Amino acid sequence: MYALLSVSDKTNIEYFAKELISLGYKILSTGGTLSLLKKEGIEALDIATYTNSEELFNGRVKTLHPKIHGGILFQRDNQDDCTMAKIKGIESIDLICVNLYPFKETINRTDDFDEIIENIDIGGPSMIRAGAKNFKSVLVVTHWSDYDKVIKTLRENTNTIDFRREMMIKAFNHTANYDCMIANYMNKRFCDGLGENIFISAKRAFTTRYGENPHQKGALYEFENQFTKNLKILKGEPSFNNLTDMNAAIKLASSFEDLPAVSIIKHGNPCGFAIKESALKSYEYALKCDPLSAYGGVVAINAPIDLDLAKKINETFIEVLIAPSISPEALSVFDSKKRIKIFSFGENGLLSLPRDSFDFKHIEGGIVYQDNDKVIDTEISNAEIMTTKVPTSSQMQDLKIAYIIAALTKSNCVSYVKDGMLVAIGMGMTSRIDASRAGITKAKDMGIDLNGCVLASEAFFPFKDSIEMAAEIGVSAIIEPGGSIRDDEVIACANKHNIALLFTHKRHFLH
Repeated sequence: MYALLSVSDKTNIEYFAKELISLGYKILSTGGTLSLLKKEGIEALDIATYTNSEELFNGRVKTLHPKIHGGILFQRDNQDDCTMAKIKGIESIDLICVNLYPFKETINRTDDFDEIIENIDIGGPSMIRAGAKNFKSVLVVTHWSDYDKVIKTLRENTNTIDFRREMMIKAFNHTANYDCMIANYMNKRFCDGLGENIFISAKRAFTTRYGENPHQKGALYEFENQFTKNLKILKGEPSFNNLTDMNAAIKLASSFEDLPAVSIIKHGNPCGFAIKESALKSYEYALKCDPLSAYGGVVAINAPIDLDLAKKINETFIEVLIAPSISPEALSVFDSKKRIKIFSFGENGLLSLPRDSFDFKHIEGGIVYQDNDKVIDTEISNAEIMTTKVPTSSQMQDLKIAYIIAALTKSNCVSYVKDGMLVAIGMGMTSRIDASRAGITKAKDMGIDLNGCVLASEAFFPFKDSIEMAAEIGVSAIIEPGGSIRDDEVIACANKHNIALLFTHKRHFLH
């Protein structure tokens, strides 16, 4: 009874080998795994000795042999297979423990293509797929986290076909993810990231109670362990909708480096944002924009939450609160609130997101795929001043905030900011003038004074009507991409009303 162990990630492999030997297995191994086992005094047989076939081409060929693949693949319940195995001297290999060359680590470490090519595993995936295909007889193990479970199963004689099927599914997922990683890398390196096929590979972090609605199933899948590593559930359980809103809230709040930004999101859209001298002040001012919509919203705070801030937040109902950390005494403030959900996310005292290099969206029958959009600081600092009026330094700070908010909000969108606080926003409208009107109307309903605020649009103003409306409420500066055939009219209107107008020459539609 043979077990074949050949792993790149050697975590706990000595333990696993010893346990298998105690259960009556003979160990076959190769390369670095064999050397480690022998160093630890663990009896193991070199595959080259077992097959009587030396490794070839500096190790490129070592497990590709009939005694290996035959021993894995022959069907134990097929008499012809068993007879053939006996004639050919092929013994059964009933357990495969294999994980693959560290391709991901290699491409993260070097751009040397020759080295990258050498870290594409051939024999490993072949053995895993062979064992998985013959799961009726063969147990396949691809990760050290399963060692204890496998040993327990073998020791208790519960190595059922259901268990082997479970491990088979993991094995095919393992090789599929590996192949996706290689194909995506080649597409990125040689096809400008847009190959004939693209592969979205993600691992399930957890299931949600349901999807957007109770009749839909839902789950969170992650790239690179981002959520299992960084998201800590302190109170409550995140829902599908919570997760999408949390993403929007964190993305906005973390867009201003180490400043104590606070964003409030409702149904994917900002209804509050502020940057003040402290997280407490930022929260107080963020809430002023639209406290009605903020009720039951998602709040992201780019700073640790202390007791005073927790007490302030607790004055109203917030469904989700997320920050890099929250002190124990601050967390205890919410003990009596049954419906609030609290999470920590980030590192070094700040919120952070991985900022994926690509973005995609499902459409019926496929996906549309693109580079991820982002606002570059120089878009704002190097924006072209189109008017005789030049913005002040404080206006430039507000323009940056307004511009980033607009870029991260559903188009058509305009945002109004004053003294580091979002004072009005119109989003997701079918026309830009409607977005302008909606934001102003809501601000008036909230009793907010817009005089002196700045305005940002994520795409050009097609007509001067939005500029005229801005002048009526006292907008002092505007930032937009420009590019309309009526730019001259828009510039002239801004000059007429003594409004500073800046063009970034870069659009940020978000649909």
